[in-house]
Amino acid sequence: MLRQPGSSQTDHGLAVGSVGVAPPPAGGWYRDPWNRAVWRWWDGLAWTHHESDRARRRPRLGSWLSWPIALAGLATVISLAGLLVVSTESAMQGILLGLVPLAVVLPVLTWLDRLEPEPLRSRLHAVLWGASVAGFVSGVVNSGVAYLFGESWAAVVSAPLIEEVTKGLGVLMAVRRREIDGVMDGIVYAGWVALGFAVVEDFLYLTTAAETGALVEVFVVRAILTPFAHPLFTAWIGLAVGLAVARQQPLGRNCAWGFGLAAASHAAWNGSLTYSAAAGREWALLVAVPGFIAMFLAAVVTVIRIHRHDHDEFNRLAPLLAERYGLTSREVAAFGSWQMVLNNRRNLLRKERERFDAVHAALARLALFHRRHGDRDPVDEQILAGRLAVARSAHLTAAKHGAIG
Repeated sequence: MLRQPGSSQTDHGLAVGSVGVAPPPAGGWYRDPWNRAVWRWWDGLAWTHHESDRARRRPRLGSWLSWPIALAGLATVISLAGLLVVSTESAMQGILLGLVPLAVVLPVLTWLDRLEPEPLRSRLHAVLWGASVAGFVSGVVNSGVAYLFGESWAAVVSAPLIEEVTKGLGVLMAVRRREIDGVMDGIVYAGWVALGFAVVEDFLYLTTAAETGALVEVFVVRAILTPFAHPLFTAWIGLAVGLAVARQQPLGRNCAWGFGLAAASHAAWNGSLTYSAAAGREWALLVAVPGFIAMFLAAVVTVIRIHRHDHDEFNRLAPLLAERYGLTSREVAAFGSWQMVLNNRRNLLRKERERFDAVHAALARLALFHRRHGDRDPVDEQILAGRLAVARSAHLTAAKHGAIG
């Protein structure tokens, strides 16, 4: 039998002691704190070795789709690499120029994710979903609509609907994997999914533009003026999903208004481009671009306010976290304020920073847990507290051996 979570070690080698959590839950099947894809029997006092066969036969959607998405993403990368070798000059120009927006978007997504850094595997999962599943399904549907009803219908009606649905499903995949705890998480995952989608789409648009002699115009619009177009559209879905998780509201209702805003903004942008191209009315584009920039600036202000609110809430809950989970005075000093977190990170090497970020992320998730409205699941707290204990153990062990500070 595994030792109980309150002991100093478990058979998994995880240090989960010295955390003042709520009384243990009643016996039953719960998700394994060390492997979320498995259900393990908790006897009321300790974790046992019994795993649920039913859970094995019915794997979580987010888990079993990881490998197909990874394979699809790998196939995409290999195909693009091969295309660079054997393709025409236009395709090479499209692929190389399509990477330019990454230099702008990637730093912003990384900055948004500083408070509670998401695992690299989870971010890759989101990017690959956007680049493979969302891109493939949307391409098939949009091509069919264009064939049946014309390019304008595909751009203004089909693309906003199917593209936001498929990208939104990528955000919901993160919810199923229990990786979204609040509003900022939702926005971040929406950004990663949209980034994967946008990169592949930019490759195609810029390649076509190079062949038709419109490369400069398309590059300026897509890569210079609006590199955040897809992340901005899908951010509405991420915002809605994050609010639903944080406030424990019905996910379907929030997804409805989030999807509606995402599709509407996407349709408005595509419509302005289509109208200006079809009617030769350049003024429509001159009106649309400043409107898009204004919407982008409004989104930036909103995200900064959410970010600042998250910082303030984390600082407010720091004393509670310290008392409830037995943080040392040194840890309180290191993680007690956002400015102290930034100051400490600057002086760390990469491996040291990863350990430091793991503790900070665990504390941030616990802070979000205590900010939830309504009843809080004690099992979730046990799991989050266990993750904090594991991260603290690695961090403090490294510090003891002189690796940190």
